[in-house]
Order: sequence, then structure tokens, then C-alpha cells
Amino acid sequence: MEVFRCPTWVPKSPNGLKRLLHLASFAFSSLPVMLLQTRWHPDLVLLVEPTLFCAPQALLAARWSGAKAWLHIQDFEVDAAFGLGYLASSRGQDLALTLERWLMRMFDRVSAISGQMVGRLRMKGVDSSRCVHFPNWVDTSVIYPLPHVSSLRQEFGIPENTVVALYSGSMGKKQGLDLLVDAARQLSHRSDLRFVFCGDGPYSHVLTEKSKALSNVSILPFQPSERLNDLLNLADIHLLPQRAEAADLVMPSKLTGMLASGRPVIATAHHGTQLASAVQRLGIVVPPGDPDAFVLAIRKLAADKDLRLMLGQEARRYALTHLDSLVILDQFEQSLLAVCGICGGRNKDEQAQGGVVGSARQVRSEARVR
Repeated sequence: MEVFRCPTWVPKSPNGLKRLLHLASFAFSSLPVMLLQTRWHPDLVLLVEPTLFCAPQALLAARWSGAKAWLHIQDFEVDAAFGLGYLASSRGQDLALTLERWLMRMFDRVSAISGQMVGRLRMKGVDSSRCVHFPNWVDTSVIYPLPHVSSLRQEFGIPENTVVALYSGSMGKKQGLDLLVDAARQLSHRSDLRFVFCGDGPYSHVLTEKSKALSNVSILPFQPSERLNDLLNLADIHLLPQRAEAADLVMPSKLTGMLASGRPVIATAHHGTQLASAVQRLGIVVPPGDPDAFVLAIRKLAADKDLRLMLGQEARRYALTHLDSLVILDQFEQSLLAVCGICGGRNKDEQAQGGVVGSARQVRSEARVR
């Protein structure tokens, strides 16, 4: 696969205007690269949001090359930007939402990563026949419960009998990470409990500063991909905080790896949200922004190894059944073929000329051979 890398401006101190410029910088730098791809006449142009700033060029490239256009939504970035306070103008919000609805209706297919996000697409005026549920997936042969203690315990000096509560992922405003510090502070007297925060993002320096006086907190940078399974297996409990304003606007992609690792999850979400529905039988769900409830859930799981084991086994079973890459990508492949009007397979020469992906099972098989 040929990859074109386009420069992006990243502000040191993000605010509303700087975030817009950050997203726009990628849209401008990638525009000529995208338009050049029309020369080989792809079957389909796929845009992943964020960022919606690239929607016009994706649509233009599709129209020029006679391809279908597909928008896949990981985050409803317009709703999130105003809901989380990145942007505040009511007039600007109305204009942005109107433009978003118009752009979405121009795509041949629009997919989202959760059922409630698909429902929001319909509320935004996307016809049901063009809406697709395409959830995040995980390669369960790469992320799996280790039969032994993670080697990272010894590397980071964490005793084998210490319960580790792990947060691993992006550190931004929508995650509600202050809750982690509050919980670690309340439980700082527990020598048998260690909090590990691993990741990076605009809020990471704030989290580091607030945690520096807490001896029960370890802060790690993003780990290389080859250490991801060891990192996720470092946890006895996975922590998944999220602000209430982000409910059903985003679905944390980190959840798939957490579940595949066979560990219980403590998530903050209101009852009835997609995140709460996904986690409720695989861990504990508490209200967003409630440090006492969050601490109580940590205490409960830290004190009950059998409960952790049972919930972890359920989490792993759920990942194998509903989140495995073979299951989801095979379904997605069929959706791609359908929107392109292609029935059955094509020979190798045709595949070389067009832009249709190979079978997910074949890709997994070839990856294993290599």
C-alpha cells in the first residue's frame, strides 16, 4: 500500500481557533495529493472523520474519478467542539451544523462506530438506506490475555501482587481525566494499588503536574505498538473516563483493546448511552464526574479478584464474538462491494486497476505468513 504523508500544523496550546487552523492545515496540504489520485480511477473514496474539513476534496476526488464517496465517522467533531466548549458562538454552531448536514447528504454512504451514532446520522438528515454501522475492531490474535504476568511490571518496578488501574490513550479535554487524579488522591494510602497513566495529548502536561505529588501514580509515554499487548496486560483494571458532554458523540476506540485483553473496565457514562450499554456486563459503569462513585468501583474490583476474573473473561468473550477484525472487516468488505456495484470477486488484473480491498480473511492470513 502506498502512503502519502501530508504536513499538519499542531499548536502547542490548543484553543478553539487554533484547533480549526490545525484541522484546516491538513485539509489544505492533502488537497493536491487527493486530486492526483483521480488519475487511476478508484472505485471508492473513503474519508474518516475527524476531520470533516477534508469532505469537500473527498467528494471532488470521487466525482472527478467516477467513484463512490464514503464518509466514516469516528467522532461527531462539530457537535463535540461546541458541546465540550472548544467553540461557543451560537451563530457559528448553526452554520457549522447546516454545512455538516449538507456535506453528509452528498456522500453515497455514511458510517459510524456505534448504533446510537448511526441514529444521530438519521437525525442529521442522512437517509437510512445510506447509513452503515461500522464499529471499531481489534485483532484478537494480537491483543489477548497473557498466560503470565506482564514483563512491564518488573520493568516499571510494580510488585506482582499490586493491583494496577490503567488508563492508556489520548489525553484531551473530552476524556475527563481530572477524575483519574481525584481517584488516585483519595486512594493514595493504599500501598496495594497503583495507578498507571499512559499516553499523550494536549492535557498530558496538566495530568503530569497534578499527579507529581502522588506516590501511587506512574506516568508513561505512548508505548510502541509491539508493546501494546504487554501494556494492556499490565492492568488488573482498565479505567475509561469520559465527560458527559461527549456521550454518543464519540465512542472510545481504546475500549476494543481493553476488552480483548481480558480485563474488566470501569467507565464513566450515563445510563442509556452506547458506552454504558457496551460496558455494563463487562465491568462497572458510574456517572460521569462523580469521583466518589469512581473510587468505590475501583475499591470493589481491587478487593475482589474473582470478580475481576469473571468480568475479564466476559470482556474477552465479547471481543471475540463482536469486535474481532475478521467478523467486522468481512461485513465491511461486503458493504464496500455493494456500494460499488460489484458482485463477487474480481481477478488480480482487475483488482490492480481498481481500488477494492482484498478479503479481510485473506489479509489476516497473509499477515500471519509474513
